[in-house]
Amino acid sequence: MAETPVPQIAQRPKRADGRRNYDALLVAARTAFAEHGSDASLEDIAHEAGVAIGTLYRHFPTRATLVEAATRDGLEVLVSHARDVADRLAPLTALTDWMRHAVVHFSTFRGLVGILAQSMYDEGTPSHAMCAAMHTSGADLLRAAQRAGEVRADLTADELFGLLSGAAWVRETTRAGKDETERFIELVIEGIAVRTAGP
Repeated sequence: MAETPVPQIAQRPKRADGRRNYDALLVAARTAFAEHGSDASLEDIAHEAGVAIGTLYRHFPTRATLVEAATRDGLEVLVSHARDVADRLAPLTALTDWMRHAVVHFSTFRGLVGILAQSMYDEGTPSHAMCAAMHTSGADLLRAAQRAGEVRADLTADELFGLLSGAAWVRETTRAGKDETERFIELVIEGIAVRTAGP
């Protein structure tokens, strides 16, 4: 059986000039992705960063490596946020809070939710490792809420992430000034929460 190729992960260079170029490319990439989506021109990104396209490819051999580097910090924040809310909040409240943050990150720019959905299960993609860590952190919150009897026991982590991806797609495609994320999350929670019987 063929081995899964090891994905390339961009690393910040040790040399000062290399770090400057790397950082400038990430700033330009985040701006371009926010404005034009995941298909933003790499040539334009290099131009905005003040470097040649060859310099971009030396740091980020593929578009996927650039997207991974541009979104890595956000995924790391989601992982640490999961630990934080797990320590401070009741299980369902922690899960709900983390879901809101996840949806915002998943829809940072047009096309990101699709990239993350693919990377979650494809070990050959640069974003896989961080997506897997983020998936685990969300799954831990889900299981804690299920153990507390606050979330239906038959909901799987993959199903939860399907719901979050749907919410992110809604946020990504909703016209400017009409963010319906909160309403979508409310409906999701209504569907997955266990309601205690009234008196």
